[in-house]
Amino acid sequence: MFLKVPIDIVTPEELPDVISNLLEDAEKPGTDLLSKSHNIILLSLSDLLRARRKGEYRNYVLKASLVLPISKSIVSGARFLTGKELSRYMPFNFVINILSILEKARHSLYLLGDGNRTLKKAEKNINITFPKINIVGRREGVLRKQEEPVVLEAIRKASPSLLLAGKGVRGKELWLARNSYRLNPGLRLWCSDLFDVFAKKKRRPSDAVFEKGLEGLFFFFRSPMRFFRIFSYMRYKLLLLIYKIFKK
Repeated sequence: MFLKVPIDIVTPEELPDVISNLLEDAEKPGTDLLSKSHNIILLSLSDLLRARRKGEYRNYVLKASLVLPISKSIVSGARFLTGKELSRYMPFNFVINILSILEKARHSLYLLGDGNRTLKKAEKNINITFPKINIVGRREGVLRKQEEPVVLEAIRKASPSLLLAGKGVRGKELWLARNSYRLNPGLRLWCSDLFDVFAKKKRRPSDAVFEKGLEGLFFFFRSPMRFFRIFSYMRYKLLLLIYKIFKK
């Protein structure tokens, strides 16, 4: 627990076994659907602060099967407060790792999000890179409310090992939490701009930039309004100081 938010300590070497175990658990016979539904969360600093507040997003994080940090500030903050070393993951590379694991065991994938043209390009590029993954369906993210039951039923019948969701879905990552009982057992992962990157519509930060923790500058030039996140960062630093002085 870090600032009242659960974070898993999983090294890159341990990750294949962790993912494989979750996949095996999802495939076990049984009627308890919720226990075989595994949400994976890539936690940013803003997500961490959001998860500290009572509400739907906090419940989503508390019930997730795997919560991994993507922010260098989380890793350094955890080291400062607890002395523990967390492994940090770049979202794009993390998804590539998961798809590699899926391909080795010939697991299946469903794509949900973004627009139809982007999704088609993303699917094509995933097929080229991971030809042994069975893509059992795709659906653009912009759905009318009356369309959602049909899409949920299609995903449930397709029964993908991994449901990969991106921007455009109503409710974003909380859509996964709200519909847990209406989806099949398996892994679920939300990653906002992922399909744009797979479709080569957007660039991602280089590995070198990410390792230095400078990806914020990369995204700032894409969206200058991110400047105001500095106030959340200052609040986070103050929280660390308060916990270090007054909390056990």
